[in-house]
Amino acid sequence: MVGGRRAGAVPVSGRFDLPEADAFTRTYWDAAAEGRLLVRRCGACGRAHHYPREFCPHCWSEDVVWEPASGRAALYTWSVVHRNDLPPFGNRVPYVAAVVDLAEGPRMMTEVVECAAEELRVGMVLGVAFREGMPVFRPRTR
Repeated sequence: MVGGRRAGAVPVSGRFDLPEADAFTRTYWDAAAEGRLLVRRCGACGRAHHYPREFCPHCWSEDVVWEPASGRAALYTWSVVHRNDLPPFGNRVPYVAAVVDLAEGPRMMTEVVECAAEELRVGMVLGVAFREGMPVFRPRTR
């Protein structure tokens, strides 16, 4: 199994960039489709986490709730992808796959858009944007 599906299996949509929401993650993906980024926050230890889980990965408490994220982030690391044969990525290359530090604390895998790769810098300020209900990040001023 890879990412919850059989290795080599093609998603129902035929696209590898669209999530397959389940009963638990539907809240997250519905919010993203409306242009809102959510994180989960633990009522026991107070820490936020991403990706969505039904328990806190820090203290294992099940006292976790959805909360709106600010959409602010700092670039942690990135890689420029020059080749990807899975649809629709082939039409997007080169693109920037990245990990960002959300203002709320968690790290998130994403894509940086609207920025030339040579302009990227560790710690640069980013803001969330949405493409087809998927959170991506772009440069922003403080």
